[in-house]
Amino acid sequence: MIKKFSMAAMAITFSATSSMAATNITWWHGMGGRNGEVINEVSQKFNAAQSACALTPVSKGSYEEALASGIAAFRSGEQPNILQVFDAGAATIINAKGAVIPAEDIITKAGYKFDREAFIPGVRSFFAAADGKFVGMPFNSSAPIMYFNTEALKKAGVEAPKTWEEFEAAAPKLKEAGFIPLVQTQLTWEFTENFFSRNNLQFATNNNGYDSTVDTKLKVTDPNLVMMFEKLKAWKDQGYFAYYGAGWNDNQKPFEENKVALWIGSSGSFGGLQKTAQMPFSATFLPYWGSIKGAGTNSFIGGAALFAMSGKSEAENKCVADFFQFLTSPEIQKFYHQATGYVAITQAAYELAKKEGYYEKQPVAEVGIKQLSLPGGEWSKGYRLGFYPQIRTIMEREYGRIFSGEVSVKDAFDIIEKEGNDLLARFAKTAG
Repeated sequence: MIKKFSMAAMAITFSATSSMAATNITWWHGMGGRNGEVINEVSQKFNAAQSACALTPVSKGSYEEALASGIAAFRSGEQPNILQVFDAGAATIINAKGAVIPAEDIITKAGYKFDREAFIPGVRSFFAAADGKFVGMPFNSSAPIMYFNTEALKKAGVEAPKTWEEFEAAAPKLKEAGFIPLVQTQLTWEFTENFFSRNNLQFATNNNGYDSTVDTKLKVTDPNLVMMFEKLKAWKDQGYFAYYGAGWNDNQKPFEENKVALWIGSSGSFGGLQKTAQMPFSATFLPYWGSIKGAGTNSFIGGAALFAMSGKSEAENKCVADFFQFLTSPEIQKFYHQATGYVAITQAAYELAKKEGYYEKQPVAEVGIKQLSLPGGEWSKGYRLGFYPQIRTIMEREYGRIFSGEVSVKDAFDIIEKEGNDLLARFAKTAG
């Protein structure tokens, strides 16, 4: 079981092959900056822990560029051993016939036991098959959470809202106290995909796309989602919500500058925010609507998973399995969690960090894990939608038009659903 796996066991496993020449494997990823540096550090730790395998990480630019590079390389027979694929690209890589070996299969074939229950609840399903088998190995996982400016809330005499109804009650007081009540950083992830998960509503037909690509259709004209965006538009007009376009940093910056009370961002942002925020802050869960029956379930994860590419030798596949085991060991997961701000994806790593008192010093680091560990619902496991990066682009275009007053909320979602469903139909043909 992964939760029982230790670094000592890793050393024993590798010692039997230490006299053999190292097998080289490559890992293509889409991370830069400090996150890219940590990937290099993890790789160095793996290479230092054993001598049977030599892992080389290679940055391919952005998430989108890494996925495109990986698919193109597979078609030309020059694919890496491991490819990092982000949440929106999951359907693309999983439905590329013969491109990947399920992570669970490559691990068990190498002789390791695999325990799905070793992972925290919110990360088990997103990159898995409909039956729960892990296809991708969760790696840098995050949750959309609500950060709050503690001084702003104190000045306004309000507490961080748990529901959107509570936000509506607090917003006038926050505005009167001299703050923009609310901003966000990605309307697609935080207010669309995770609107469905937190409120336990169906995002798309065919079990949110997990069961089949054939005739899968979006359900973004759901009256509840339309209501959410009508509220956002009204809040913007009332000065309760500010929208600075689709740029992540453009929306985060006003919060950092102590101009905003509440910011919906990534749980993985807290490390950087500690350096940039000009005021004290804390965080809580992404709000939900108390008026929606069954709401309050866990959120979808953001971030990316690692996929084992097919067409490699048995020795290389064994090294990939060894690396996946190394990566999910409690010590390495704790290191990655603390070095980046992404959540610890295994229960053992979470418990290790908790035992060492990490969350007493950094309580915000635990919020994403707690949110992903909330009770799940029928529709909070994830989604599997083809051409989804392109669908997100359509959404962002229409959201911009909503807030500029060019289109009504209802008409915008009619457009998103039609154009999105056209893309899903095209994807179904390419996926066979």
